[in-house]
Amino acid sequence: MTVPPDDRVFRREMASAYRSGWHFIDLVTAIPHRGDSLMVTLFGEPVVVVREEDEDVRAYRCLRKPRGAPQPVRCAIRYDMIFVNLDQRDHQLVEPQAISATPRSA
Repeated sequence: MTVPPDDRVFRREMASAYRSGWHFIDLVTAIPHRGDSLMVTLFGEPVVVVREEDEDVRAYRCLRKPRGAPQPVRCAIRYDMIFVNLDQRDHQLVEPQAISATPRSA
C-alpha cells in the first residue's frame, strides 16, 4: 500500500490515533490467515493480536496468574495497519447518567 505524503485524511487520522492513546502494532499482512497471531509487548504488557475464525482481528492483554484469562482490548485497523488502545478507561462500560434539569421560567 502506498500513501501519498500529502494525503490530508491520512495525516489527520494518524494525529488522532497518536493523541488518543492508540498505538501502532503492525501491518495486517503480519497475520494473513485465520488462527494466525502476533505477540508484542507494549509498555511492559504482553498483548496478543489474533485473526479470529470470522476473519476479524482482535487484541487481548495477557494477564499473569492469578488474575485469569486474557482481557480483550480495543483494536482498530486503519489503512491496513493494526492499532490497539490499552487505556483502561477506554474499556470500561459506562452507564449513561440521566441529567436532571429544572426549566427556568421567564
